[in-house]
Amino acid sequence: MIKKKLQLQHLAAKIDAFRNIQNIPMPPSGWIRAVRTALGMSMQQLGNRLSITKQSVQDMERREKDGTISLKSLRETAHALDMHLVYGFVPKDGSLENLIERKAKELAMQIVLRTSNSMKLEDQENSKKRIEKAIQERTAEIVNEMPKILWD
Repeated sequence: MIKKKLQLQHLAAKIDAFRNIQNIPMPPSGWIRAVRTALGMSMQQLGNRLSITKQSVQDMERREKDGTISLKSLRETAHALDMHLVYGFVPKDGSLENLIERKAKELAMQIVLRTSNSMKLEDQENSKKRIEKAIQERTAEIVNEMPKILWD
């Protein structure tokens, strides 16, 4: 369990570095074409650096713009442009901790409400406050345990 927490903290620190760049939009023409033209490099010159044709460079720029380019092609092109490819994931919830908390709360609600409905059928209904407290407690347990069911 401690190992899992340390891995999570280590990864969270790496992901945090991407938080600011997630809001940088891709140039309308794509990064390859934007960088190539900003450097004053022709398609032929980039093609020569990549050992591909001018037409292949044009196709690659189109595939990047369409979102169908491979990471391998992007990495090779970055190298040909004397650049590094930066690649990563940023949680929509802002952090890994927030993502886990949200998923744990969703699971806790399912579990608690399922139990609550059973109790209601047996005429042993819980109060709203008690249900909310049970959800909070179950959420904390799930966050602590991080069971694989969290991602089902």
